[in-house]
Amino acid sequence: MIDSYGDPDDTQVAIAAARAGAGVVRGMYGQRLGRIDKGGGDFATAADVEAEKAIASVIRAARPDDALLGEEGGRQGEAGAVRQWLVDPLCGTLNYAVGNMLVAVNVALREGTGTAVATTVAAVADPFSGEVFHTDGGAAWVRRDGDGDTQLAPTAATRLVDVNLDPPFPNAPAFRAVEMLAEAGFVERFRPRVVSTTLALAWVAAGRRAAYVTDGRDLSGSVHFAAGIALCRAAGCVITGIDGAPLGPAGRGLVVAADVETHERLMSVIRDLG
Repeated sequence: MIDSYGDPDDTQVAIAAARAGAGVVRGMYGQRLGRIDKGGGDFATAADVEAEKAIASVIRAARPDDALLGEEGGRQGEAGAVRQWLVDPLCGTLNYAVGNMLVAVNVALREGTGTAVATTVAAVADPFSGEVFHTDGGAAWVRRDGDGDTQLAPTAATRLVDVNLDPPFPNAPAFRAVEMLAEAGFVERFRPRVVSTTLALAWVAAGRRAAYVTDGRDLSGSVHFAAGIALCRAAGCVITGIDGAPLGPAGRGLVVAADVETHERLMSVIRDLG
């Protein structure tokens, strides 16, 4: 439900949609769920599918003319729509399937056409903490059940760097994330963590992680990454590909750091891998 008088703005829609998905994920937790094979070792569960339906229902009710791209249901609406919602209903499905609560529900709105496309609002819900991280593109906040919004403030103080070790690895052998963990420059400064969900991106924005590193191609328009990237950008994090270049169609992976110094140290480690 959208808790607003009159017409909700896009941020409220994103928050309500993420909460709807999180409610489904939380409600189905612990059930014996069959796996829907997606190939390449990837799979979905009934929780993924039902959460996406709940999210889509909220978005369709509030924004019936917008397009939607869901990880499980694919595209709904016009392919070239100026406004498209990206939905990852359960990021961390393997975690969830084995009883690990480290998962996220990602909702992001992309607006524009051609090369002028940008994520304008986003929400990332943690189904088990009750937190919803969100941005209107200008700042990033966290909303907790029963509380108001607290602005996110990135910091590298934890020295914890989340590294995605899941395939695919499109930039190997030049870059292998696992090799970072053995580099002297990394070990001297940081401590690795592997959350295996893009909830870690929200944690960078919130100051709970110093950085996040993953392989991949262009991730800025990904249903998995768009919401987290938008949060980190609005919070003031430093964001590039693993080659130090801006994100975009030719992008290579993702490095999100709480500050410039942390980003530079990680880029130095990555360069040493080559």
